[in-house]
Amino acid sequence: MSSTQFDGDIDSFVSYLKSNRGLSANTLKAYRADLTACLHLFELRGVTDLNEITLDDLRSWMAVESRDHARSSMARKTVAVRGFFAWAYEHGVTNTDPAATLMTPSIPSTLPAVLTESQAEQLLDVAEQAVATNQYKGDGGAAAASGSGKAVGKTADKSADTVNRNEAPARADKRDSARVVAESQRNAAILELLYATGIRVAELVSMDIADIDFSNRTIKVTGKGNKQRVVPFGLPAQRALETWLEQGRPVLARTATDAAKSRATNALFLGARGGRIDQRIARDIVHRAAREAGVPDISPHALRHSAATHMLDGGADLREVQEMLGHSSLKTTQRYTHVSIEQLKNRYGQAFPRA
Repeated sequence: MSSTQFDGDIDSFVSYLKSNRGLSANTLKAYRADLTACLHLFELRGVTDLNEITLDDLRSWMAVESRDHARSSMARKTVAVRGFFAWAYEHGVTNTDPAATLMTPSIPSTLPAVLTESQAEQLLDVAEQAVATNQYKGDGGAAAASGSGKAVGKTADKSADTVNRNEAPARADKRDSARVVAESQRNAAILELLYATGIRVAELVSMDIADIDFSNRTIKVTGKGNKQRVVPFGLPAQRALETWLEQGRPVLARTATDAAKSRATNALFLGARGGRIDQRIARDIVHRAAREAGVPDISPHALRHSAATHMLDGGADLREVQEMLGHSSLKTTQRYTHVSIEQLKNRYGQAFPRA
């Protein structure tokens, strides 16, 4: 990232947001990058004082940026720049606020992609079947290894060294099969929890074991701006989580290095090396599961959309869904009512003879 002579002002603004607005680390990082890029452009144009920047300059900056960025990105950049100059004016850094009338680009309203209820059920069923299949393979592999060990024992002329050489690969195979089973148990639990609760992938990977309350069948979620909410989950998710915690997690935890183990002691979900799972792996799990289940390719966020839509289809109140998803605005949640209406129209067209 390019540095500018205005970095001190940007740092002060970001610190102000962090203290007073409770924005997430990702949002603060994006705002910092947006402001640095904007002010760097003006610096290249010879600007040495923030008071030199006018509304026309900002409109010119928007015109340059909009060539390479989508409207949604431009909307965020504009909000960052407008917020920065409002802060600068209020705190005496500038004499005026040139961005006060800077318009935010309108974002076209698009309906979120969702699975049908039958597709979601298929996705979760295939993940559950994968656990059973891998357990069966692991049990078969262990039995075969045990059988080969007995055969070796019956051969009187075999030396102890030969027996040890035969047992070592068997132990390695058993460890590998145990890891495969553990990962499939983790994947099933992740899919069940994402769909049952509609949580964001960032919220999922940051969860600790203590955030689960099995007695009430709820989870404590820390969302954007460190806002916390309690979200319920169903019996299938409970079973998947219990299987993962009792059987799968200890297997992956044993593979962790000391450094990874100390950082992931309380983590709900672990990666293959025993550390806290990251967002990229969680996304890969969802994409791979969709391919294996033969349903449309979806992201964790699309699974969140699906959960919200299916709740509304089932008669849930809009405010309840808003609370579950952690939306600060009801307008955001209302997008899912549009999806439900679209699906209703499609079903109506297929089922009603005079449609």
